[in-house]
Formats: sequence, C-alpha cells, structure tokens
Amino acid sequence: MTTNPLQSLQQWTGSNSKALQGLTAPLLVVAILALMVLPIPPWMLDTFFTLNIAVALMVMMVAAYMIKPLDFAAFPSVLLLTTLMRLSLNVASTRVVLLEGHTGPGAAGAVIEAFGHFLIGGNFAVGLIVFAILVVINFVVITKGAERIAEVSARFTLDAMPGKQMAVDADLNAGLIDETEAKRRRAEVQEEANFFGSMDGASKFVRGDAIAGILILVINIIGGFAIGMAQHGLSAGQAADSYILLAVGDALVAQIPGLLISVASAMVISRVGKDTDMGRQIVQQLFMSPKVLGIAAAILVLLGLIPGMPHLAFLTMGGLLGWLAWALDRQQKARAAIPAPAPAAQASQSDGEATWDDLQPVDLLGLELGYRLITLVDKNRQGDLLTRIKGVRRKFAQEVGFLPPAVHVRDNLELKPSAYRITLRGVMVGEGEAFPGMFLAINPGGITTPLIGTATTDPAFGLPAHWIDERQKEAAQMAGFTVVDSETVMATHLSHLMQVHAAKLLSRTETQQLVDHVAKLAPKLIEEVIPKMVPITTFQKVLQLLLEDSVHIRDIRTIIETLAENAAATNDPVELARRVRIALSPAIVQQIYGPTRELNVIAIEPGLERLLVQALSNPGAPSLDPGVAEILTQKAVDVANQQEELGLPACLLVPDSIRNSIAKLLRRVAPRLQVLAHSEIPETHTIRIGPILKGASA
Repeated sequence: MTTNPLQSLQQWTGSNSKALQGLTAPLLVVAILALMVLPIPPWMLDTFFTLNIAVALMVMMVAAYMIKPLDFAAFPSVLLLTTLMRLSLNVASTRVVLLEGHTGPGAAGAVIEAFGHFLIGGNFAVGLIVFAILVVINFVVITKGAERIAEVSARFTLDAMPGKQMAVDADLNAGLIDETEAKRRRAEVQEEANFFGSMDGASKFVRGDAIAGILILVINIIGGFAIGMAQHGLSAGQAADSYILLAVGDALVAQIPGLLISVASAMVISRVGKDTDMGRQIVQQLFMSPKVLGIAAAILVLLGLIPGMPHLAFLTMGGLLGWLAWALDRQQKARAAIPAPAPAAQASQSDGEATWDDLQPVDLLGLELGYRLITLVDKNRQGDLLTRIKGVRRKFAQEVGFLPPAVHVRDNLELKPSAYRITLRGVMVGEGEAFPGMFLAINPGGITTPLIGTATTDPAFGLPAHWIDERQKEAAQMAGFTVVDSETVMATHLSHLMQVHAAKLLSRTETQQLVDHVAKLAPKLIEEVIPKMVPITTFQKVLQLLLEDSVHIRDIRTIIETLAENAAATNDPVELARRVRIALSPAIVQQIYGPTRELNVIAIEPGLERLLVQALSNPGAPSLDPGVAEILTQKAVDVANQQEELGLPACLLVPDSIRNSIAKLLRRVAPRLQVLAHSEIPETHTIRIGPILKGASA
C-alpha cells in the first residue's frame, strides 16, 4: 500500500502545528538574546531588519482591520517582543557599525546603507533632522497620546467592570440570554479589563523604545567619532561621513518600524465600536454626509477664488468634494424613494383581519415605571434594579419553596415621572414613588430626630419615612434610621407583595414546574402520588391554601407524603390542607416563633369561643352575626398591634373546627396575625396564654 507524500506532509503539519505555534515565542526570545550577544554578519542584519519592518507592517494592518480590541488580545505581548527585537537589532547593528564602520558605507549591510544614502541623500545632517522629526512625531504626539488613552481606558474599564457584570446578570435574569452566553460575556468582561490593564503598562514599552532610539543614536555618534579618530586614524570629516551616516541610517531603520508599532498601539486603544473595522468606520462617519462634504467643498471653492491663492489646487479639490456630495445626496434620495418591504408587510397585515397573534397575554407579575425611573434598569447607566429583582426572586424561591414567575418590567408614560406600579395578572396590587439618587430614611419607631427631606411612608410596611439626599445619609444612620436607596425600596416593596400574594403567583405552570423539579429528586414519590392519587388541580389548590395562610411549602416531600396518606379518605382540598398543616406544624411554629419552645399565644374568651364554634363549625347553623364579626376583627387588630409593639409574634390559638373560618375572617384586617389550631401545636412545645379576645359584654 503506497502513501501519498502530500497527505503525509499534511498530516505531519496538522499534528505538529500546535507544537510549532507554542515554540514561536520562546524561539523569538532566544533569537533576540542571540542578536544582543553574538556577532551578526551584515547579510543576517539585512534579513532581521527586513523582518522587523514586515512584522511592524503586519501589526499595523491587524490593528487597522480588527473589529474590537479583544480581537488583538495578544497585542501587549506583541508590543513587548517587537520592542525587544528592535532594541536587539540596535545592539547588533551598533556592534557592526563600530567595528567595521571605517571600511565604508556598506559595512553594516545593504538596508542601513540604503536608509543612509538613498533616503537622505547621503547627508547625515539631513538624516539627523529627519530622525529628530520622526522622534518628535513618535514620542511627543503618538506615544504620549496613546499612553494617556491607555491609562484612562484602563481606569474606566476597571471601574465599569462591576456594572457590566451586573448587566450580564440582569440579561440572564430577564431570560434574554442563557447560562452559556452569560459565562461567555462575563469572561469577555474579565478579558477586556485585563487587556486594557496590560495596555496601560505596555504603552510604556513604546515610550521607552523612542527614548532608547535617541540614546542609541547619540552613543553611536560619540563612539564612532572616538573609534574612527583614535583607532583608525580618520579625520573628523571622514569619521563623520562614515560613522555618523551609518548611525543615522541605523536609527532610521529602527525608528520607522517603531513609528508603525506606535501607530498600531494608538489604533488599538483608541478603537470605539464593535460593528466594523476602523477603515469602514472612518469612511461611514466622515465621508458619508452630503451636507459635510458640500460645506467643505464650498469653503475650498471660495478660498480658490481669492486672488493670490493656488486656484488650481483649491478649485480642483473643491469640485471633487462637491461632486461627491451631490452623488451621495442623490444616492440617499434614491434609497429613500424605495419603499421598505417590512413596513409594507406590516401595513398589509394591519389592513387585514385580526388574528390570534394580536392577542397579547397578560403578564402574571409586572413592574411599570415612570420615565424618571427608567435609568434604574438602564444597563448603560449601570442601573441596579434588575439585579435586585433577580435577588428577590431567588430569595422568594429559597424561603417560600417555588420559583415565582419572571417580573416583566416596562415603562408607563401614564404614571407620574417618579412613580411605579406593581401588577398581578394585569391588576395593580401596589404602587409608590422612588427618586433615583436619593435615599429613604425609615423610622423603625421611637426616633424623634428631625430630618431635612420629604416626609412619606415606607411603601412596603407603611412606616414613617423621609426622602433625603446623600448628604443627610450618614446623619440619618447615626440617628438610628434605616437608610436604603431607591432600588432597595422598590425591590423590598416587590418582595413584600410577592409574599402576600404567593398563592396567586402559584399558577398551573409553576405547579407543574415544581412537580417536575421534585420528580428529579424523588421520581418514585411523584410517580406514585401525582397524578395517580392526587390530581394536579387538587395538588395546586392545597398548595395555594397553605400559601394563603403564609405557610411555606419548602418541605414539599412531607406535603406530598401527607397527601398520599390521606388521599384515600378525602379529595377535599380544604381538608387535605388542614391535615398537611398538622404534618407541617413544627415548621409552621418555627416560622412564626423561631427556636423558642414556649409559645406566647392570643386566646379567645370561652364564651365568645363557644359562640364562634356554634356559628362557624356547623354548616347548617345560622351565620355569624355581623356585629360579633366586627367586634372580633377590631379586637384582633388591637391585640395584634400590642403584641408587635412588645416584640412578640401575633398568633391566635383557636379550636380546629373554626381555624379556617377565623383565618379567612381576619386575613384582610390583620394580615400579620397568624391563626393556629390546637392540633397544630407540636408536643415538644408549651403554650403560655397572653392577651384574651373578649366579647362585647366584657
């Protein structure tokens, strides 16, 4: 079997290309060191000087055609290596010039001879002036500006890094990108910060290279004079013709690639935009405006008509720009006359019959903002609200036990500029005002220190508060106020309303997602219970009943196991929820009281309790008297407030038969008052009767 030599070469090249690429930098460093310490013949100097110019041209071309700075992420390293290569060539050429300069202009190779004779006409004075001009252009103009841009870019990039990372998190939270894209963007932000930080230091290489070029030229001139006159017996004129001409040619050979690298460095760090390369960007933004070209053409024509001015040059250039402006204007008008297909298609659809696509679903959970609050979600202005909303959803899922729906944020011009509105299934459930740049100082109670600001109330819990500016922040904190920014105010309000309306947030979609999540952890449990023993609708209703009583459903396994044990006895969601509450009683009590074992509870007067049991436990009995219900709710509110003022949980203990009815009755007037049944007190806990709810006779 014969082997194709070309295929073998391709296979060998493919398998070894990575290894060869990895050796590029080490081999280049070794070559640089060799140029510095080993004697180099003139023909090899010509080769390396030519390579140096070629590399400089390639670097500048890559910088000109790149789309974004990270497309040339290796530029700081390239800058270091090219600078070292030029300096090593300066050392090698200096050695040859000083050793062989007395033999003639070709002693250091053809490249230096060409730069010394053909470019400056063999006149070293002209060469010195040209070299000085190039150094001024490189050192004072390009290098100085590039160094300043690199310094500012590095600082601004590092300062903007947290905001960019939060913007990535906000896009991920809003569902605009997936986790893979988020990781890529975070890595890009990190690489961009590292790149501009490296460029801030690497720009010093360019500046040092320009200074080194000046010093090397001076050293070569002084050394050449000394060697030519002292060792070879040349006159001052002969030494100048030989050594100074070679030194100037050597300096120009190194300075021109250095100038190209400096220009490339400035192009890389001054790059703005990520859509097109620099050439197209310049043409599109500078030469594509007929108005700009027309005004410039008119000015040139007027200058050309002034007596004594070079009429031919000004009129020719003015006419050329005028023709270009006319052509561009005509082209833009022709494009504007062509109807766009997309609007036409939309118009045809709007003129036709209505379709189901015209029906937009109502957002399950929404946040509407006035126009002044849009900056809080603007990624370009480092708005932090979306990140806070993401944290609210994560905290809700960890505490309550299911992932709430995404919050759809949009602007609403009908709102006041600083107002916001929280909606649930399209219905407003909360509203408030927030002022970007200001802080809300909340009085937790008992603080009498006056504040300079606008009096208001905390939208989440109704506590007295003041909107203050940043100058009052420290004084308010020292006085004991709770000081939060506008993003925290809105996020806290949203979090509170999500807790209050948790049952409504648990739609069929969230319920199915919860079942699918539990199926990954306990597949057999879900397979046996849902939907075989308990339909998904019943399961959802049981969870909603628990959430209406502020019972967290994190212990989903206990809930499902309890449903499995009682599904054969009843299918009533209310009864199933009651039995689940008993199973969850240790968690419910801990949620209310914490780790304490003695529970301070509110009780009902025995006479009033018997009346309530007779009226509420028997479906056939007459309903509860409205007067009794009003007295009960009013006294419950008063007692609950007293308990909260004492720093104790507000919890009412009632018989099992009336717990659901009492909880439903008091839920609207005293939402923070918890209602427990006797069977929901764990055996490990004891109770201590606190305040008593008495009837009207008392």
